[in-house]
Amino acid sequence: MKLIFATNNENKVKEFKSLVGNNFDIITLQDAGIDIDIPEPHDTLEANALEKSETIYRMTGTNCFGEDTGLEITALNGAPGVLSARYAGEQKLAADNITKVLQEMEGVTNREAQFRTVLSLILDGKEYQFEGICKGHITTAVQGEKGFGYDPIFVPEGASKSFAEMDLAEKNQYSHRAKAHHLFAEFLKSVNA
Repeated sequence: MKLIFATNNENKVKEFKSLVGNNFDIITLQDAGIDIDIPEPHDTLEANALEKSETIYRMTGTNCFGEDTGLEITALNGAPGVLSARYAGEQKLAADNITKVLQEMEGVTNREAQFRTVLSLILDGKEYQFEGICKGHITTAVQGEKGFGYDPIFVPEGASKSFAEMDLAEKNQYSHRAKAHHLFAEFLKSVNA
């Protein structure tokens, strides 16, 4: 089954391919010859994920999926949430976003947080959504150099190191994205059977 992944984020593509293996032919926007930056104008992850999949489906008529992920910090009333990628500005620099979160969390004892991914699949014109959540906490300083985004300041529940200190296989044991993609892959297998 061929699916277009509505993202320009190579890290997300790599992570996704490591989860689904060779069961599906995953085409990136670049592979499909599509050079657009799909806006994320909505105030929910669900609506932004749908925006991505709908945009690409309208353009291509090909089965596709998009996703949106947010870091939701309890002490910051769920921020950065839907604004996670551009929390410190439109330049979307992970280091700036991390610095802003660490500054806002200075002296805060409740460091509970969760990553949440919502994946929107459009299959033969019908939309399906899948959600993955990974609970954990925010560190007081950057830990590790692997991964991307907020990985250096997030330690998942049940782990003793940050996502940025884990290799991809280890991260996938906890990851919000892995959970959403697992549900997605199981669904695809059931319709592809």
